[in-house]
Formats: sequence, structure tokens, C-alpha cells
Amino acid sequence: MGIRTIRGGLTAVDGIQAAGLWAGIKPTGTPDLALIVSDRPAVAAGLFTRNQFQAPPLRLTRRHLRAGRLQAIIVNSGNANACTGAAGLRDAETMARDTARLLGLPVTHVAVASTGVIGVPLPIDRIRRALPRLAAALSVTGGRRAARAIMTTDTRPKEVALEARIGGKLIRIGGIAKGGGMVHPNMATMLAFLATDAPLAAPLLRRALAQAADQSFHAITIDDMSTNDLVLCLATGGAGGAAWRANGAAYRQFRLLLTEACHRLALQMVEDAEGGTKIIRITVQGAATAAQARVMALAVARSPLVKTAMYGEDPNWGRIMAAIGASGAAVRERDVSIAFGPVTAVRGGRSAGGAAERRAARVLRDRAIPVQITVGRGRGRATIWTSDLTDAYVRINAHYRT
Repeated sequence: MGIRTIRGGLTAVDGIQAAGLWAGIKPTGTPDLALIVSDRPAVAAGLFTRNQFQAPPLRLTRRHLRAGRLQAIIVNSGNANACTGAAGLRDAETMARDTARLLGLPVTHVAVASTGVIGVPLPIDRIRRALPRLAAALSVTGGRRAARAIMTTDTRPKEVALEARIGGKLIRIGGIAKGGGMVHPNMATMLAFLATDAPLAAPLLRRALAQAADQSFHAITIDDMSTNDLVLCLATGGAGGAAWRANGAAYRQFRLLLTEACHRLALQMVEDAEGGTKIIRITVQGAATAAQARVMALAVARSPLVKTAMYGEDPNWGRIMAAIGASGAAVRERDVSIAFGPVTAVRGGRSAGGAAERRAARVLRDRAIPVQITVGRGRGRATIWTSDLTDAYVRINAHYRT
């Protein structure tokens, strides 16, 4: 199966329209309200943050997803509508209800998402006034405008569009995402919206999305898990044909296509991390299990000391050793080796020498930095992508609300 990159982002999928505009939520005048619409009820699947304080839009969308069908997604940026109590839930319900009325849809076919500052009441009246203009702006070329309208601290929109021949049919998938901070595995503020014309039943789409996310959105970390993180995927069935079977080759190939789309969106988030200058790939191999490898890789990827060392282009491998030892995973010091790119700086838990460290420092000058950690002879392996921690990151988050 050959996967090809195509143009069009989310709206590269036939039957999907989108729009984005400024509704007055952000004081900057930049787009802050997006709408995505399918020309037919679509099979839908979603993944939600595991943060215990889920925002009202997510609780509402969970409820609407129970039937496994959606036809529209309304999204605002600039305000998370999180930690806003009963009023926040009413506002999310109003967004869904007004959108459904404008489009002539059942309210349960509308998903709602929000991203931005937590704890601030949503300016629902501004959103309601903007909705008719937003619906009128829907277009088969509107994916980029929708991608811009969901941005917060992102510096650029994030899009993907792919196609592949599967089961004798040309299958397309498109998506948009946002996220540069508050991104951490288990849905973590990141949002991603995908659409495909593949013929899938809801249980299979849910399974495919969960597996794709484990290898993409759950394999990146920038800082913390948010209250608003959400991934939604719509399958319109527009490519035609009977729904694929779970044990069929077509479904397996589609899962690869979906995983690739999610992976590309996830890496765009790491590349655009708040203040980031490096894209760091942490791979742990040789662990007893994949779960143990993942624990260690996440511990290294989340360490502020490791991330600041990467920013300073300092191959301070002691910080990586400390993170592994503190991870709680089963590992022996003498079994650990660490390489920066092609340069092994640590063997058997000990320094490979000053010359190796100097060569490693040259590797850290690059924007993309691979860090390979071997912890034994087991078959467990995991990869996590992260960014460095910079002065700019501190400035952005110190003044996020000012």
C-alpha cells in the first residue's frame, strides 16, 4: 500500500466542508471559531483527556458520541470553557443547539470543543452572533481557515491530507490539529479533528483511532495534560462499498493510513512546541516489556533537566540516568547505554569518555536529536517525542493571561 501526500488538509475528503473566522473571543482579532461539517451523518469516534477535570464541551461531546454518529463539529479557541461549572455546560449546549438549528441537524449530531484560558466564562453571546456568518462561510477549501481558528499559542496551522488505494478503492484522510503546550500522553491543550471517506462501522473506527493515537498523540509530551484535549474522527463512507471487516486486509491497511496521519499531526505539534528549538526523539530498547520501556522514555522526555540540557546543547547524560532511575521501571545501572545520534556517550552505566561527549555535543547542535537508550536485552521498546525547554517557553507561559 503506497501512501501519498495530497493537498487540502481536512477538506481533501469529499463531502467535508469547513470554515473559520474571528468571533471576538480573542482580543487580538485572530480567528477563534471553527466549524467542520459532513454532508451526511458520519460514523464517529473520539478520544478524550484523562484529566479528572474534563471541560464541559468534552462532557457534552462524550454524550453525543454514544450513538456513534456525528455530522458537525463546532470549536472555539481563546477560551477553554473549563472549570466553569453549570454555566459552562449550558454554554456548550447552546453552541451545539444553535449549530444544529443553523444546519438542520439533530443536536446529538453536533460535537463541541474549546481551547484557551481555563476558568474564564465563555463569551457565548459573541459566539451565537458569529455562528450564522460561520455557517455561511463553509467551503470545500475551508480546512486551512478552520486550522487557524483553533490555534492558541501555535505559531502555524497544522494539517495533513493523505490517500492510498485500499480494497480496490482510493481512500482519503484529512486532518487538522492544534497544540504547542499542555500536551502530554492520554490526550493531552491539544485538539485534533480527522475525516475519512472509508467505509467503517463505529467499533472498528474506535479501535483504529485508539491504536493510531497510541503511536502518535500518546507518544509526544511537551509539558502537562490539559482539561480540554480531544481527538475526533469522522468516517463518511463516501468511498462506497460495504463496511470493512475487523480481520480483513482493508481494515489493517486503513489503520496504517490513519496512524500515519495522526503521526504527522503529532510531530507538527512537537515541531511547534511553545518556545521549542529542538525535536527530540527518545527511544528506549531492551526493557522487559514495552510498558516498562514507555515508562522510562516518558520519564526522560518529561524531565525539565533533560529538556534544558538539550536546549543548551549539553550532552549531560547524568540527567538522563537520573530520570531513568527515578522512573520506577525495573532497570539496573550497569545495563544502561546512552547514545546521542551515532555517538555512544554511556556504556554499562559509565561515561564513554570526554572525546565521546565532545562528539555528542556536536550532535545536539542539530534541530532533530535522536537519543537512544538501551537498558538490557529484553524485547520491550518505546519511542516518545518531545521538545526542549527554553527561555521563550518560560516567557510564553509566564505571561499567557497578560
